[in-house]
Amino acid sequence: MSNKKAIWALLAVTLAWGGTFVWMQQSLDAAAAAKPQLNQNWTVTFFVWMRFTIAALLFPLLFPRARKGFVELDSWKGGGWLGFIVWGGFLLQMFGLKEVTPAVSAFLTSLYVVFTALIGVVLGRQRLTKFALIGVLLATFGAAFIDGQPHLTFGIGEWLTVACAFLFAAHIIATDRITKKTDPLLLTGPMILTVSLLSFVVFLLWPLREGGGDELFELLQVRSFLFPLLLCAIFGSLVALLILNLFQKAVSPVHAAIIYALEPVWAAIFSLIMGLEGDFTFWLPLGAAALLLGNFVIEFDNVKLPTVEEE
Repeated sequence: MSNKKAIWALLAVTLAWGGTFVWMQQSLDAAAAAKPQLNQNWTVTFFVWMRFTIAALLFPLLFPRARKGFVELDSWKGGGWLGFIVWGGFLLQMFGLKEVTPAVSAFLTSLYVVFTALIGVVLGRQRLTKFALIGVLLATFGAAFIDGQPHLTFGIGEWLTVACAFLFAAHIIATDRITKKTDPLLLTGPMILTVSLLSFVVFLLWPLREGGGDELFELLQVRSFLFPLLLCAIFGSLVALLILNLFQKAVSPVHAAIIYALEPVWAAIFSLIMGLEGDFTFWLPLGAAALLLGNFVIEFDNVKLPTVEEE
């Protein structure tokens, strides 16, 4: 698999993930209009569960060969572990957003670029050269300031978001290792299903337990809620995670982290186009330029992890 092909594939992943911000906002707005009495936290919990459940149901239908992964122990070990890490990151980020602003959340979440480099160095899996360090710092700055300068006052919300960033970094490292040992197509199904099942547990312990479960399911009949939900499930979860598993192993974890940091650029651009953001500011081109420069620097350095065979 060529390095350039993998880079373009992972860029497509960031495009899909950038779109999920808009789609999720559209669904939440539709839910607020259709069921204003519902707690928004319940709606978010329900949305995440449905997003991954739909993806888990569609995956074996669209990719028949992937059904084998649901009955193989190795696929469940790898996919289950990746799914657990992703789910933990989503959960911590969701609870962190209750306490911090989106700009602060974006800033702290972008630390996963730094964490990816540090974890790789600690595990002896990554050579952190001068160019790699410059690329990491540029990408972190670009992702952090894409929505403006964050104002930090460390509390529980900030620490939860930092923990979320650490888990996202751990997922990048784990994906690199696991997809080199297990067929990425076979482990993607168990991975998505794991996130779905764990999200269902949260749903049982929270919205369903406190009431309002019936009204949440009624949202599936609201077209303006359902359509963005399907877009998130198909493109943001199913397609994006499959491409990630198939192609990330062709680049270093640090390079992958810097590519993924382009996600807020697309999110900001899409939000501006859809009229979901305020006025255009100089932070967007500044952050985007830093991210692109970080990618060019890391590509120039061509940092690569040792392959499984080389270990």
